[in-house]
Amino acid sequence: MANGFIFYRGISPVDNAPIVGIAVLKSKNIKTGNMVQTYIIRSDIHPVDAVDTGADQSICGNCVHRGNAAAGRKRTCYVDHGKSVSAIYKAFKRGSYYDCSHDLSHAASIIKGRKVRLGAYGDPAMIPADIWLALLEFASDWTGYTHQWSQAFAQAHREICMASADSIEDRDLARSMGWRTFRVIPINAPMQLVREIPCPASPEGGNRKQCIDCGACDGALKPSSVSIAIVAHGKAAAHV
Repeated sequence: MANGFIFYRGISPVDNAPIVGIAVLKSKNIKTGNMVQTYIIRSDIHPVDAVDTGADQSICGNCVHRGNAAAGRKRTCYVDHGKSVSAIYKAFKRGSYYDCSHDLSHAASIIKGRKVRLGAYGDPAMIPADIWLALLEFASDWTGYTHQWSQAFAQAHREICMASADSIEDRDLARSMGWRTFRVIPINAPMQLVREIPCPASPEGGNRKQCIDCGACDGALKPSSVSIAIVAHGKAAAHV
């Protein structure tokens, strides 16, 4: 088997465009560690073309980091869609990934005991929650974030994803809806932590753990757990 497999083929809840979910088994990501990385991409358009034309809304929804040329808002997403995501799309088009989309029990067995990152690219809420739960049946843990937390189609994802909050107002509203939150704090802004801790994989959190060793960002299945906050970094830092 190649370094990954297809676990979902379907349509986007945003615009009914065709999308695919791909799990990549090995990762050199320094922040997360060697977690299984999952990617949600358009199955019919190269990722670069999707971003350039706005068709990435099918897999990113209303995420503020997509950018909007018409509104003069720059893209601030940290994912290098021109390299890593492009390579995955090309491998998908070559038929390099085994298709487990009709056999999720087999897909779940492949990643048994592993920790999984939901949405290394693309928003996890674009794939139905029951698909994720089936895929994660034997996983030891996971992390996941969604900017779609205010949308009706995303509410079933509260158990497995954090609400991506870009302000205190977002944090408070998402919590009132039953979400745990992952909040991005502007550089030099006060932390203003309320039932939150700094991300342990960040400088402000002491770089104590990689995501693979932490697992705090796994949604509301742990309702007593605190939420997470992180100071803006990477491409988004200058625009938050």
